[in-house]
Amino acid sequence: MKWKTRLGAGVTALAAVLSVVSAPTATAAPATALAAPDISLANIKGHLNQLQTIADNNGGTRSARGGGYAASVSYVENLLKNAGYTTTRQTCTSCLGQSQNLIAEWPQGDASQVIMLGAHLDSVSAGPGINDNGSGSASILEVALTLARTNPAMAKRVRFGWWADEESGLVGSKYYVNNLPSSERTKIKTYLNFDMIGSKNWGYFVYDDVASVKAIFDEYFASIGIQTEGDSEGDGRSDHASFKSAGIPVGGLATGAGDIKSSAQAQKWGGTAGSPFDNCYHRACDTTANIPDPPLEKNSDAIGYALWKLAVAPTQGNDFSVSLNPASGTVQPGQSLQVAVSTATTSGSAQSISLSASGLPAGATASFSPATISSGGSSTLTITTSSSTPTGTFPITVTADGANADHTAAFSLGVGSSSCAPVTTSTRLDIPDYPGAAVNSTANVAGCARNASGTTKVEVHITHTYRGDLVLDLVAPDGTAYRMKNSSSDSTPNLDTTYTVNASSEAANGAWQLRIKDVGPADTGYLSSWTLTV
Repeated sequence: MKWKTRLGAGVTALAAVLSVVSAPTATAAPATALAAPDISLANIKGHLNQLQTIADNNGGTRSARGGGYAASVSYVENLLKNAGYTTTRQTCTSCLGQSQNLIAEWPQGDASQVIMLGAHLDSVSAGPGINDNGSGSASILEVALTLARTNPAMAKRVRFGWWADEESGLVGSKYYVNNLPSSERTKIKTYLNFDMIGSKNWGYFVYDDVASVKAIFDEYFASIGIQTEGDSEGDGRSDHASFKSAGIPVGGLATGAGDIKSSAQAQKWGGTAGSPFDNCYHRACDTTANIPDPPLEKNSDAIGYALWKLAVAPTQGNDFSVSLNPASGTVQPGQSLQVAVSTATTSGSAQSISLSASGLPAGATASFSPATISSGGSSTLTITTSSSTPTGTFPITVTADGANADHTAAFSLGVGSSSCAPVTTSTRLDIPDYPGAAVNSTANVAGCARNASGTTKVEVHITHTYRGDLVLDLVAPDGTAYRMKNSSSDSTPNLDTTYTVNASSEAANGAWQLRIKDVGPADTGYLSSWTLTV
């Protein structure tokens, strides 16, 4: 964290307005949100040890103007590259020693929606800066590496920034934001900043610039029984300031710097009242010995929690579908039929499914073989009627009761009498000579609660001077056409014959049509009557 120089009141007010306008809407986590993994404290401490060694090898500091900072950038960059990140070094011409920002992007998720996490990587010249800000830098590094190792499906793009020369006045992050085209700024939906998250006399402070972002961190800390406070000490004093001024919603964590811990805070968090949160702030004693485990571990896990919440795609729960083939069927009383029941796992893992049927008419039973399956499997439904089962059409509901979800499928059961009365249409229908259009005569079948027969009969009586010109189709209620007669060279007049059609896949009830077309010139005629026996 830089020395206590603050943004002007006008800029701060503007940033507050912009953050309200641009803040993301708070939403409840879906039940299937993917939980963030534990962020390894041991690995973070390993990174801090490396930063300490780098400082020790460079005069006890990692300040932006010296080799300690450049070596810190190289250490972080090498780990990120090996993990699969796309890394970019940005030379900050306004920074001390023209030091470089390091940007790393995980190449998954919607590139037009970026969640960015950042921490300054430099220290003051007086010390190695292990809390300020090795703690933030090492923590987001390990979060980045954990993201790469677990490789979850991403809803948004994740970008990390390690900033140069924060200690001179937030120079590196300001340079980054100022050089972003406006089209790129609008892609950053939230920026999270982490500066000093391992203070020895720690508190738990959450940036309160944007309520919806703060709520995510508060949600995590509440889950582990920790009360937080808004961060006032770091307001405008760390790298989120330039993002906020650009209208980008910001959030972040801190554990305190030079401010004094109050008695109430000591009662809430432990530690020593009347002492600074970090008595090694900006001093040579800001070493690995200055970093206690509890705040480092809890804040790092909070960072992971927020990142997963904001950017990782939720996992879909276990679900499945169920279907029936056929979806309808007709039997005579005392007969049975079989229906194939198919399921498929549509998301998540397979689950156990129990099958049942309801809506059966009196005297009918249903059985499944097998009655319990795993999603992705199949079963056979057998519906058996008795001689006393009433005739009619009955909607049957097949219920698939899964361990995680339930679904139903509909089946239409027709129970018919042993025969259905023939239907005769005797209205004269003129048949236009070629090239006239086809004509249709309709026979309406009702009260026949079964499928048509495999030997459906169509008796036709047509007066015509050249019957070879005629083409005849029987058209079922669903529009399916069954060809009964093609054209031929038969010059015999008139057509009085009965055709047999296999229409067993068709429901008997409905409007059937006899379609007639004259495909030859110079001869005419008419339909006298026709009879349909399904």
